[in-house]
Amino acid sequence: MTAKAFGRLGPGFIVAICFSIAALEGYDIQAFGVAAPRMAPELGLGPSQLGWAGSAAMFGLAIGALTGGWAADRFGRRPVLTVSVALFGIFSVATALSQSYEALVIARLATGLGFGGAMPNMMAIATEISPPNRRALTTTSMFCGLPAGGAAVALLAQFGGAAVDWRTIFLIGGALPVLLAPVVFFFLPETRPAAAPNVDRRLAQGLFGDKRGLATSLIWLIFALDLLVTYLLLNWLPTLMVAKGFTPQDGAQASFWMNISSVVGALILGWVADRTGYRGLMTAVFAALAVALYALSQLSGLGGLFVAAGAAGFAVVGGLYILYALAPTYYPPGVRAAGSGAAIAFGRLGSIAGPLIAGELRAAGFGPDQVLLTLVPAAIITALGVFALTTFCRPYEGD
Repeated sequence: MTAKAFGRLGPGFIVAICFSIAALEGYDIQAFGVAAPRMAPELGLGPSQLGWAGSAAMFGLAIGALTGGWAADRFGRRPVLTVSVALFGIFSVATALSQSYEALVIARLATGLGFGGAMPNMMAIATEISPPNRRALTTTSMFCGLPAGGAAVALLAQFGGAAVDWRTIFLIGGALPVLLAPVVFFFLPETRPAAAPNVDRRLAQGLFGDKRGLATSLIWLIFALDLLVTYLLLNWLPTLMVAKGFTPQDGAQASFWMNISSVVGALILGWVADRTGYRGLMTAVFAALAVALYALSQLSGLGGLFVAAGAAGFAVVGGLYILYALAPTYYPPGVRAAGSGAAIAFGRLGSIAGPLIAGELRAAGFGPDQVLLTLVPAAIITALGVFALTTFCRPYEGD
């Protein structure tokens, strides 16, 4: 299916809606990291509890990605995406109203269900509305909304002052998706191929048949490691900056530079990938990530840390959005959203592990530099995994 099928709306309209959804997801995800330094003392959370609360959304996201991807291939992209957006909006508001650790964990878990349902839908939609020579740029244009939303909440926390407490941040982030859900339902066109195979019977075959087992395994490994690094930084970078001796405002600014550089990285890498291919570019990107993480762990000057945070965001999040474009190309249309959802769900093991690892390491007495240094091997293995995927595995050629 091509962009011609959508008449006057065109792919630009679809990209704009998906960008808005991604921006609101990015706002909420980053909101937890930005709010953590003020949330923790008010709710009486220790480092380990903070890590579990941050990971609760990732547990929900894994479940939501599996079920949302399956449902989208069965019932259509639009209705599943509408429900997903409404869900994460409602429970972002519930996060703001939490009065205890238990209520916070439940709210974050349910918020993650909405995140998970939305993401494989957007990955499949990007593949279905764009020709191969624009697929990476289309996908990254959608998903660069995630860091844009993250940058917005970082700015809100930095300049809002005492008038914008952590509860207000989540209230804003919850109200906007609730307002966007009707727009998705009434204006987003359906992109699912009409003759899609029965996903109930074909899912395992679609993921592992026709010599796709190695590709699926590598995609899952790459997603898990990339998301481990991504979500540890999203959830813990402001707190780690405070532990280095800087102010919460400095931590928010580091998050801002990480997120804004992610937008630049996504767009530049998407444009380059459509012209040069994925192998050399993505291998170099994740090798550069290892260097940026090492610098982030070793530098002590605020300016240098901002540069390192920006470089890490450019590579890890920009690289992730190229993976969002690459992964669906290995699966046939009838299981494309389900395959994307499975990759996201397995990758969430990394996003769950990242905040937990940081929390447990901090509770065990590790310094902030030591926590950041543990991410370097993950970046190196990711670079090797991308090289293997793009060298030894072939994308699906039936479109």
